[in-house]
Amino acid sequence: MTGTNHGAGDRLVRATADEGQIRCMAAVTTETAAEAARRHKTSETVAAALGRTLTGALLLGAGQKEFDRLTVQIECSGPLGGITAETNARGQVRGYARNPEAHAPLNPDGKFDVSAVVGGGMFYVTYESGYEVGLYREPYRGSVPIVSGEIGEDFAYYLAKSEQIPSAVLLGVLLRARESGETFIEAAGGVMIQVMPGADPRVVAAIESSVSATPHTTALIRGGARPADLLRAALGDVPFEVLEERPVAFACTCSYERAVSLISSIETSELESMLREDKGAALTCHFCNETYRVDEPGLAGIVERSRNGA
Repeated sequence: MTGTNHGAGDRLVRATADEGQIRCMAAVTTETAAEAARRHKTSETVAAALGRTLTGALLLGAGQKEFDRLTVQIECSGPLGGITAETNARGQVRGYARNPEAHAPLNPDGKFDVSAVVGGGMFYVTYESGYEVGLYREPYRGSVPIVSGEIGEDFAYYLAKSEQIPSAVLLGVLLRARESGETFIEAAGGVMIQVMPGADPRVVAAIESSVSATPHTTALIRGGARPADLLRAALGDVPFEVLEERPVAFACTCSYERAVSLISSIETSELESMLREDKGAALTCHFCNETYRVDEPGLAGIVERSRNGA
């Protein structure tokens, strides 16, 4: 069994404006966010926090090259505990919340209070290259304090302070209640606009004005907007050129084979104890919550190989 792959209908667009001085990314991630929430059995508030983080990671990693990997980590003091999201150049993203059941009352605006479950802490971004093919280079890691816990503002603060790129970041996850009372993710997505050195101040001012007047990203997605439509809404009259459109999805690299390899690395005495007491072994992937089970005969074979030093 290979890693999970969901969210086939989700898309991401990468574009430029002002002759390349403005970088623009937008994504619809409804299925991706829903799959993450389903797999991790999250509370509604954590579904919003995790969905925003996965979307932000996809947008930030949109320009990655093959064999690149980007990881966003939120280490926080709130009941959430932390979020990790990892994405690659193929538009695949995976992630998890440390406490998926964390909850907070609705905020005064009647919306999910993501900042309450996040609290204070640190926001980390790690860029790696060649890791999966043995061409490992020293990773780059940037960090900033969490400024709001609303996720989008924290991505923008990271870009401004750690990478010196003034940016607008809009991230949203809209949850709705079915007649049964069960909630589901109706829309999720985001926009990231990065202002590079040398950008025309008049263009920047126009974009700032347009972004401030943009309807909620999730309202646009709910109305059928695709990523390019989100960019058009955010950029207003500023023309832009689409460089690339690609599918994005919740996908994990875990597999039964990897699980067996990890179990096989456990000390022989511990393996023997597992065989004797549990009659097998189970390993759950943090990123996607998939559980891989090794039955009694399979574990007995692993124990035998471990005893023989194989």
